[in-house]
Amino acid sequence: MVDFEQKDKYSVADLLRIMEILRAPDGCMWDRAQDHHSIRQNFIEETYEVCEAIDDEDTEHLKEELGDVLLQVVFHAQMEKEKGVFDMDDVADGICKKLIFRHPHIFGDVTVGSTDEILSNWDDLKRKEKKQETDTSTLESVSKSLPSLIRAQKLQKKAAKVGFDWPDVSGALDKVEEELAEVRAAIGGDGDVEEEIGDLIFAVTNVSRFVKVDSERAAEKTCNKFVRRFADMEQQAKAQGRQLSELTLEEMDALWDEAKKKEHRE
Repeated sequence: MVDFEQKDKYSVADLLRIMEILRAPDGCMWDRAQDHHSIRQNFIEETYEVCEAIDDEDTEHLKEELGDVLLQVVFHAQMEKEKGVFDMDDVADGICKKLIFRHPHIFGDVTVGSTDEILSNWDDLKRKEKKQETDTSTLESVSKSLPSLIRAQKLQKKAAKVGFDWPDVSGALDKVEEELAEVRAAIGGDGDVEEEIGDLIFAVTNVSRFVKVDSERAAEKTCNKFVRRFADMEQQAKAQGRQLSELTLEEMDALWDEAKKKEHRE
């Protein structure tokens, strides 16, 4: 039995102690065997589950999933503590200093009149903090591990801040048409299909930025819509005593159109 007091209510300090126990030489074999890379995917999955709880407006689920994300933070910090590199207090120290530095209108004598000024100051301070001396370095600072649509929109936004942008959305729309033509040509044998499809997706994402639509969120909604309509289509087929695989493409198209009309009516 380990030396740990079980309670009705635990704190962050207790979580840190539990992680120390789990990672100790006589702790949990699985926890001891992990490193930053082996649990990297866990961090990503837990973060998305937080997002799902937010979208569902489920506060109990949100509380649980935030705990799972906090566990991942503590897990990674404990690994570095064991190596004498940094600990959880160092993590907290770093973010506290960053927040104070990037909020001079709260912790300093800077005066701002709008949220736009705050965001502009934030970007300037971030560049100074990270010693980003070139415009390219600001693009390179965007994490390569982000979902590609999010990364694309962030890259486009940063490029636009130095004037690399169209005056309005019409230029972005024209670019979509141009890239679509290049996809068609590549499929016909003139070009790299993967590259041209990537260019098309990037161009569509730029249109999203112009009209202030979150491209990742838009794609997520479309995926959800596709699942809903597919389920409706399958229900219609079952009502006819048939499986989707038994239908012709024309019959499935008809069911899809009906599912679409039903959704619009609702």
